[in-house]
Amino acid sequence: MASECGGKSSWPELVGAQGEVAAETIKRENACITTVDILLEGTIVTADYVSTRVRVWVDKKGIVVRVPIIG
Repeated sequence: MASECGGKSSWPELVGAQGEVAAETIKRENACITTVDILLEGTIVTADYVSTRVRVWVDKKGIVVRVPIIG
């Protein structure tokens, strides 16, 4: 699936990767992304949609546990 700017909008291949590595990959693969937040699973966040943001959900070991998507 592509975003409005033509880059990737989801990264299923990053589940199981280190959060920092995932964040760098996302920034490299979609130039429209200006914010990549690495968040501990269970963290309370706003429900707003931001087309230039990706949230990377990690466990206590820093491993990605959900597919990172734009939003």
